[in-house]
Amino acid sequence: MARETVNGAALSKSRIAYEWIKARIGDGTFSPGYRLVLGQLAQEQGVSVVPIREAIRLLEAEGLVTFERNVGAQVAMVDESDYQHTMQTLALVEGYAAALAAPLLPPGALDEARELNARLADCLGHFEPARFTALNRDFHAVLFAACPNPQVLDLVHRGWNRLSGLRTSTFSFVPGRARQSVAEHEAILGLLDAGAPAAEVERAVRDHRLATLAAFLAFQAHRHP
Repeated sequence: MARETVNGAALSKSRIAYEWIKARIGDGTFSPGYRLVLGQLAQEQGVSVVPIREAIRLLEAEGLVTFERNVGAQVAMVDESDYQHTMQTLALVEGYAAALAAPLLPPGALDEARELNARLADCLGHFEPARFTALNRDFHAVLFAACPNPQVLDLVHRGWNRLSGLRTSTFSFVPGRARQSVAEHEAILGLLDAGAPAAEVERAVRDHRLATLAAFLAFQAHRHP
């Protein structure tokens, strides 16, 4: 790869690689725990492994990448306590928001949610954590968007935005959780379609969120006993 020019300044191959990897960490393409294989990244960028290695060293100095013996370089994991607290809070407020929204869902909302869940199911065969997470967020947004309490809705959005800030997709750690998540979505949609009591909807959404948290904590406990 030849040198590239940005704002009139030539960038070295290592700097270009650094910006490229950092951008993919930022947008979730390279999610926490993702292994950064030098040879593979070098091939994608059309360079030798040397600039890739230099770029990873810079990212390691910034705390975005870690190096683990017998594993190699990987995207830094999330702050476990921050993630846990965010998920616990989101389970409460999103469950309540979905319960409030249930009787106010506009025509076609459940069909839209089912279509999104079908797309989530299609992702299971060739799993991409970042794509699954984006579709998952869209699915949940359909369920809570009609919440009539703007303060509760604000708390839900804050929780989702905080998860994005943590650069986390639980499904990158425990992809098996994705299949369970799709099944739980179907169960929630069944409750909404049947006009289930608000308390049942709230409990189902809350338990769904907490099950994802439990899967993450179990993974972490196994990884660092």
